[in-house]
Amino acid sequence: MLISSKNLLLTAREGGFAIPHFNFWDEMSARAHVAAAEKKNVPILLAWAQKHEADIDIDEALILGKFYGAHAKVPIVLHLDHGFSPDLVKYGIDHGFTSVMIDASAEKFDKNVAVTKDVVDYAHQRGVVVEAEIGHVGTGLSADDANQYTEVEAAVEFVKHTNVDSLAVSIGTSHGVYKSAKTPHLNFERLSELRQAVAVPLVLHGGSSSGDENLSKAAALGITKVNIYTDLANTALHAAQAEPYESVLKMIEAEQKAVEALDEHYVDVFNTAKLHQIEEKTVLGAL
Repeated sequence: MLISSKNLLLTAREGGFAIPHFNFWDEMSARAHVAAAEKKNVPILLAWAQKHEADIDIDEALILGKFYGAHAKVPIVLHLDHGFSPDLVKYGIDHGFTSVMIDASAEKFDKNVAVTKDVVDYAHQRGVVVEAEIGHVGTGLSADDANQYTEVEAAVEFVKHTNVDSLAVSIGTSHGVYKSAKTPHLNFERLSELRQAVAVPLVLHGGSSSGDENLSKAAALGITKVNIYTDLANTALHAAQAEPYESVLKMIEAEQKAVEALDEHYVDVFNTAKLHQIEEKTVLGAL
Protein backbone atom coordinates (compact mmCIF):
# COMPACT_ATOMS: atom_id res chain seq x y z
CA MET A 1 0.00 0.00 0.00
CA LEU A 2 1.42 3.37 -1.04
CA ILE A 3 1.01 6.20 1.46
CA SER A 4 2.28 9.68 2.27
CA SER A 5 5.08 10.10 4.80
CA LYS A 6 3.43 13.03 6.61
CA ASN A 7 1.66 11.23 9.45
CA LEU A 8 4.42 8.64 9.77
CA LEU A 9 7.08 11.23 10.45
CA LEU A 10 4.87 13.22 12.79
CA THR A 11 4.17 10.06 14.79
CA ALA A 12 7.86 9.15 14.84
CA ARG A 13 8.66 12.65 16.09
CA GLU A 14 6.41 12.21 19.11
CA GLY A 15 7.40 8.60 19.72
CA GLY A 16 11.18 8.93 19.66
CA PHE A 17 11.90 6.53 16.82
CA ALA A 18 12.74 6.76 13.12
CA ILE A 19 11.30 5.38 9.89
CA PRO A 20 13.85 3.64 7.65
CA HIS A 21 14.61 5.25 4.29
CA PHE A 22 16.15 2.64 1.98
CA ASN A 23 17.35 3.60 -1.49
CA PHE A 24 16.80 1.12 -4.31
CA TRP A 25 18.95 0.97 -7.43
CA ASP A 26 17.46 -2.03 -9.25
CA GLU A 27 14.65 -4.58 -9.00
CA MET A 28 16.54 -6.77 -6.51
CA SER A 29 17.03 -3.96 -4.02
CA ALA A 30 13.43 -2.76 -4.29
CA ARG A 31 12.18 -6.29 -3.70
CA ALA A 32 14.57 -6.78 -0.78
CA HIS A 33 13.51 -3.58 0.99
CA VAL A 34 9.81 -4.41 0.76
CA ALA A 35 10.41 -8.00 1.88
CA ALA A 36 12.32 -6.78 4.94
CA ALA A 37 9.58 -4.27 5.78
CA GLU A 38 6.97 -7.02 5.57
CA LYS A 39 9.03 -9.38 7.74
CA LYS A 40 9.50 -6.70 10.42
CA ASN A 41 5.92 -5.45 9.92
CA VAL A 42 6.92 -1.80 9.66
CA PRO A 43 6.47 0.95 7.06
CA ILE A 44 9.50 2.23 5.14
CA LEU A 45 10.40 4.87 2.61
CA LEU A 46 11.33 3.13 -0.62
CA ALA A 47 13.49 5.74 -2.29
CA TRP A 48 15.01 6.49 -5.67
CA ALA A 49 17.65 9.21 -5.91
CA GLN A 50 18.27 11.40 -8.94
CA LYS A 51 21.98 10.53 -8.81
CA HIS A 52 21.06 6.96 -9.81
CA GLU A 53 19.34 7.92 -13.04
CA ALA A 54 22.28 6.68 -15.15
CA ASP A 55 21.59 3.16 -13.83
CA ILE A 56 17.81 3.33 -13.44
CA ASP A 57 15.91 6.33 -14.74
CA ILE A 58 12.91 7.92 -13.10
CA ASP A 59 10.34 6.09 -15.23
CA GLU A 60 11.88 2.69 -14.47
CA ALA A 61 12.02 3.62 -10.79
CA LEU A 62 8.37 4.64 -10.81
CA ILE A 63 7.32 1.34 -12.40
CA LEU A 64 9.24 -0.70 -9.84
CA GLY A 65 8.33 1.48 -6.88
CA LYS A 66 4.64 1.64 -7.65
CA PHE A 67 4.44 -2.11 -8.30
CA TYR A 68 6.24 -3.27 -5.16
CA GLY A 69 4.73 -0.50 -3.05
CA ALA A 70 1.17 -1.18 -4.13
CA HIS A 71 1.51 -4.93 -3.54
CA ALA A 72 3.28 -4.66 -0.18
CA LYS A 73 1.56 -5.94 2.95
CA VAL A 74 2.80 -2.90 4.90
CA PRO A 75 2.56 0.83 4.16
CA ILE A 76 5.23 2.05 1.73
CA VAL A 77 6.18 5.64 0.98
CA LEU A 78 7.55 5.99 -2.56
CA HIS A 79 10.09 8.75 -2.17
CA LEU A 80 12.15 10.77 -4.64
CA ASP A 81 15.47 11.39 -2.88
CA HIS A 82 17.87 14.28 -3.56
CA GLY A 83 16.06 15.80 -6.50
CA PHE A 84 18.38 18.56 -7.69
CA SER A 85 16.25 19.52 -10.70
CA PRO A 86 12.89 21.16 -9.85
CA ASP A 87 11.51 20.01 -13.21
CA LEU A 88 12.42 16.39 -12.50
CA VAL A 89 10.93 16.62 -9.00
CA LYS A 90 7.70 18.01 -10.42
CA TYR A 91 7.65 15.20 -12.97
CA GLY A 92 7.97 12.74 -10.10
CA ILE A 93 5.12 14.45 -8.25
CA ASP A 94 2.89 14.16 -11.31
CA HIS A 95 3.71 10.50 -11.97
CA GLY A 96 3.41 8.70 -8.66
CA PHE A 97 5.94 9.58 -5.97
CA THR A 98 4.06 10.13 -2.70
CA SER A 99 6.95 12.08 -1.18
CA VAL A 100 9.78 14.09 -2.75
CA MET A 101 12.96 15.85 -1.72
CA ILE A 102 14.03 19.03 -3.46
CA ASP A 103 17.69 19.55 -2.70
CA ALA A 104 18.93 23.11 -3.21
CA SER A 105 21.13 22.95 -0.11
CA ALA A 106 24.26 23.82 -2.09
CA GLU A 107 22.70 27.18 -3.01
CA LYS A 108 22.70 30.31 -0.88
CA PHE A 109 19.91 30.54 1.70
CA ASP A 110 17.59 32.80 -0.31
CA LYS A 111 17.92 30.66 -3.45
CA ASN A 112 17.32 27.50 -1.44
CA VAL A 113 14.16 29.07 0.00
CA ALA A 114 12.89 30.18 -3.41
CA VAL A 115 13.49 26.84 -5.13
CA THR A 116 12.04 24.86 -2.23
CA LYS A 117 8.94 27.05 -1.89
CA ASP A 118 8.17 26.70 -5.60
CA VAL A 119 8.28 22.90 -5.34
CA VAL A 120 6.34 22.86 -2.07
CA ASP A 121 3.53 24.96 -3.56
CA TYR A 122 3.38 22.67 -6.60
CA ALA A 123 3.45 19.47 -4.53
CA HIS A 124 0.91 20.52 -1.91
CA GLN A 125 -1.62 21.34 -4.62
CA ARG A 126 -1.29 17.69 -5.66
CA GLY A 127 -1.29 16.08 -2.22
CA VAL A 128 2.44 15.26 -2.12
CA VAL A 129 4.75 16.07 0.80
CA VAL A 130 8.17 17.68 0.43
CA GLU A 131 11.50 17.31 2.20
CA ALA A 132 14.32 19.83 1.83
CA GLU A 133 17.78 20.31 3.31
CA ILE A 134 19.52 23.14 5.08
CA GLY A 135 23.14 22.95 6.12
CA HIS A 136 25.03 20.56 3.91
CA VAL A 137 25.70 16.88 4.54
CA GLY A 138 29.13 16.30 3.02
CA THR A 139 30.52 13.35 1.08
CA GLY A 140 33.28 11.08 2.28
CA LEU A 141 34.14 13.14 5.35
CA SER A 142 36.31 11.66 8.05
CA ALA A 143 34.84 11.04 11.47
CA ASP A 144 36.85 14.00 12.79
CA ASP A 145 35.71 16.56 10.23
CA ALA A 146 33.49 19.32 11.58
CA ASN A 147 30.53 19.18 9.24
CA GLN A 148 28.64 22.33 8.33
CA TYR A 149 26.08 21.97 11.11
CA THR A 150 22.60 23.30 10.46
CA GLU A 151 22.05 26.60 12.24
CA VAL A 152 18.94 26.69 14.42
CA GLU A 153 17.75 30.18 13.50
CA ALA A 154 18.26 29.52 9.79
CA ALA A 155 16.30 26.27 10.03
CA VAL A 156 13.37 28.01 11.73
CA GLU A 157 13.30 30.75 9.08
CA PHE A 158 13.62 28.23 6.26
CA VAL A 159 10.60 26.22 7.42
CA LYS A 160 8.61 29.41 8.00
CA HIS A 161 9.22 30.72 4.48
CA THR A 162 8.91 27.43 2.55
CA ASN A 163 6.16 25.52 4.40
CA VAL A 164 8.23 22.36 3.81
CA ASP A 165 6.95 19.15 5.46
CA SER A 166 10.26 17.77 6.77
CA LEU A 167 13.80 19.04 7.03
CA ALA A 168 17.11 17.26 6.50
CA VAL A 169 19.66 18.64 8.92
CA SER A 170 23.42 18.38 9.21
CA ILE A 171 24.70 17.19 12.59
CA GLY A 172 27.88 15.35 11.59
CA THR A 173 27.01 12.49 9.25
CA SER A 174 28.31 12.14 5.71
CA HIS A 175 27.16 10.65 2.43
CA GLY A 176 29.18 7.77 1.04
CA VAL A 177 32.08 5.99 2.72
CA TYR A 178 33.86 7.75 5.58
CA LYS A 179 37.55 8.39 4.93
CA SER A 180 38.30 7.42 8.52
CA ALA A 181 37.40 4.04 9.97
CA LYS A 182 36.27 5.74 13.18
CA THR A 183 32.61 6.27 13.95
CA PRO A 184 31.68 9.93 13.38
CA HIS A 185 30.95 12.28 16.24
CA LEU A 186 27.39 13.57 16.00
CA ASN A 187 26.36 16.91 17.47
CA PHE A 188 23.46 15.80 19.65
CA GLU A 189 23.32 19.15 21.40
CA ARG A 190 22.58 20.83 18.07
CA LEU A 191 20.01 18.14 17.25
CA SER A 192 18.19 18.78 20.54
CA GLU A 193 18.18 22.51 19.85
CA LEU A 194 16.77 21.94 16.38
CA ARG A 195 14.12 19.54 17.70
CA GLN A 196 12.90 22.14 20.16
CA ALA A 197 12.89 25.03 17.70
CA VAL A 198 11.80 23.56 14.36
CA ALA A 199 8.11 22.84 13.87
CA VAL A 200 8.41 20.02 11.31
CA PRO A 201 9.97 16.54 11.54
CA LEU A 202 13.76 16.38 11.19
CA VAL A 203 15.44 13.75 9.02
CA LEU A 204 19.03 12.52 8.76
CA HIS A 205 21.04 11.74 5.64
CA GLY A 206 24.29 9.78 5.57
CA GLY A 207 23.19 7.11 8.02
CA SER A 208 25.46 4.40 6.59
CA SER A 209 28.32 3.44 8.92
CA SER A 210 27.44 6.29 11.29
CA GLY A 211 27.23 3.92 14.26
CA ASP A 212 24.23 2.05 15.63
CA GLU A 213 24.36 3.82 19.00
CA ASN A 214 24.58 7.20 17.27
CA LEU A 215 21.57 6.45 15.10
CA SER A 216 19.44 5.07 17.93
CA LYS A 217 20.21 8.14 20.01
CA ALA A 218 19.46 10.47 17.09
CA ALA A 219 16.06 8.82 16.68
CA ALA A 220 15.33 9.19 20.38
CA LEU A 221 16.28 12.88 20.27
CA GLY A 222 14.11 13.84 17.31
CA ILE A 223 15.31 12.37 13.99
CA THR A 224 12.23 10.84 12.36
CA LYS A 225 13.79 9.28 9.24
CA VAL A 226 17.28 7.96 8.52
CA ASN A 227 18.61 7.52 4.99
CA ILE A 228 20.61 4.37 4.24
CA TYR A 229 22.20 3.60 0.87
CA THR A 230 25.98 3.05 0.90
CA ASP A 231 25.89 0.22 3.46
CA LEU A 232 23.20 -1.54 1.43
CA ALA A 233 25.02 -1.22 -1.89
CA ASN A 234 28.27 -2.44 -0.34
CA THR A 235 26.50 -5.36 1.31
CA ALA A 236 25.02 -6.41 -2.03
CA LEU A 237 28.42 -6.12 -3.69
CA HIS A 238 30.15 -8.20 -1.03
CA ALA A 239 27.45 -10.88 -1.31
CA ALA A 240 27.88 -10.99 -5.09
CA GLN A 241 31.64 -11.41 -4.72
CA ALA A 242 31.49 -13.93 -1.88
CA GLU A 243 31.72 -17.03 -4.04
CA PRO A 244 31.55 -18.28 -7.65
CA TYR A 245 27.79 -18.83 -7.95
CA GLU A 246 26.44 -21.50 -10.26
CA SER A 247 24.11 -18.97 -11.88
CA VAL A 248 23.28 -15.28 -11.95
CA LEU A 249 19.97 -16.07 -10.26
CA LYS A 250 21.79 -17.64 -7.30
CA MET A 251 23.98 -14.56 -7.02
CA ILE A 252 20.96 -12.24 -7.04
CA GLU A 253 19.30 -14.41 -4.41
CA ALA A 254 22.37 -14.06 -2.19
CA GLU A 255 22.42 -10.29 -2.70
CA GLN A 256 18.77 -9.98 -1.79
CA LYS A 257 19.16 -12.03 1.40
CA ALA A 258 22.11 -9.89 2.47
CA VAL A 259 20.28 -6.61 1.81
CA GLU A 260 17.16 -7.85 3.61
CA ALA A 261 19.20 -8.80 6.67
CA LEU A 262 20.83 -5.38 6.86
CA ASP A 263 17.45 -3.67 6.39
CA GLU A 264 16.07 -5.66 9.31
CA HIS A 265 19.06 -4.67 11.42
CA TYR A 266 18.46 -0.98 10.79
CA VAL A 267 14.76 -1.32 11.60
CA ASP A 268 15.86 -2.50 15.04
CA VAL A 269 18.48 0.26 15.35
CA PHE A 270 15.87 2.93 14.60
CA ASN A 271 13.36 1.38 17.06
CA THR A 272 10.73 1.56 14.32
CA ALA A 273 8.59 -1.11 16.02
CA LYS A 274 7.65 1.51 18.64
CA LEU A 275 5.13 2.65 16.05
CA HIS A 276 2.96 -0.33 16.97
CA GLN A 277 3.00 0.57 20.67
CA ILE A 278 1.74 4.05 19.80
CA GLU A 279 -0.93 2.64 17.50
CA GLU A 280 -2.07 0.26 20.25
CA LYS A 281 -2.24 3.04 22.84
CA THR A 282 -4.19 5.19 20.40
CA VAL A 283 -6.74 2.42 19.83
CA LEU A 284 -7.07 1.69 23.55
CA GLY A 285 -7.43 5.39 24.26
CA ALA A 286 -10.19 5.66 21.68
CA LEU A 287 -12.07 2.79 23.33
